[in-house]
Amino acid sequence: MNVQWPHCSAHKSFASDNNSGIHPKVIEAINRANVGHCIAYGDDPYTNRAQEVFKHIFGSSTETYFVYNGTGANITGLSCITKPFHAIVTTDTAHIVCDECGSPEKITGCSLKALPNHLGKLSPHQLEPFTEILGVEHHSQPRVVSITQATELGTVYTLEEIRNICNFAHENNMLVHMDGARIANAAATLEVSLRSLTFECGVDVLSFGGTKNGLAYGEALVFASKELANESKYFRKQNAQLASKMRYISAQFLAYFDEDLWLHNAMISNRLAKFLQNKIQRDLPQISITRPVESNAVFVRLPKEKASKMQEISFFYPWDFATSEYRWMTSYDTTEEDCELFIALMKKVLSE
Repeated sequence: MNVQWPHCSAHKSFASDNNSGIHPKVIEAINRANVGHCIAYGDDPYTNRAQEVFKHIFGSSTETYFVYNGTGANITGLSCITKPFHAIVTTDTAHIVCDECGSPEKITGCSLKALPNHLGKLSPHQLEPFTEILGVEHHSQPRVVSITQATELGTVYTLEEIRNICNFAHENNMLVHMDGARIANAAATLEVSLRSLTFECGVDVLSFGGTKNGLAYGEALVFASKELANESKYFRKQNAQLASKMRYISAQFLAYFDEDLWLHNAMISNRLAKFLQNKIQRDLPQISITRPVESNAVFVRLPKEKASKMQEISFFYPWDFATSEYRWMTSYDTTEEDCELFIALMKKVLSE
């Protein structure tokens, strides 16, 4: 049979940075790896080289394992450092709470303790009450603090904020997991290295994302030490995250780190979020921006009926139905012209 191929719209979407295409250099890397045969399940030269690159970036003591996606990185990383009677403390906006269909609790057996966020963040002060139940057999034992960088609200933890959380956690026999789905955007905002943003602050386990910043698929799970990663290969397999043709994930990361493509892409999406913010403030004063724009997310409040009409033209996601808050995301392939067109359309809808 002759298959009729569908196609994506050429129109750029502000719904999610997941909607963007694959960076051409990443496509080239996949094609370069698509020659001949390699041993499967990660015993290939691309994976070996990518793991060396991760050590160079994050530190010689770190250990890296490649997985299929962000949820897989989170549940596998958390599985490795918890037991079923443990608790994982995070924010009420965290991806592991809101967007992973209960898999962290199902897979790890742990209880998730979702605390109120302040601009998407946790503070050490919020963790203090958990010290009172340490050693009490009637309670799930707090073992992991999970933070997201950049946060689900587009804000960015400072180095000091991360260090304070890590110090508190370690002083109380807890570990720190970082969901770094948009860590590139956070590093670009703070103008710091990936290592200084993570393991130099005391982070123990990192879910390192690239899919939202130019990769096709695949994420990396990075441990601060070999001891923490000791049984990770078994958890990865058990959680269905061991890729047979792993070279296609690993090759992408080689392109991602080559000549700092990760940083270049993140700087573009961050810059375009600021551009979009400025356009809104100048041309659409009737729209209020509800969160600080610190990465590649712009949160706005606008009338629901106008939002619904605009979504038919250029779809984007609601964030909070109750307050009529919506999220607009920029991507590495967003342009100023895309922002101009989007604002022009929004302006037309609001005037009708």
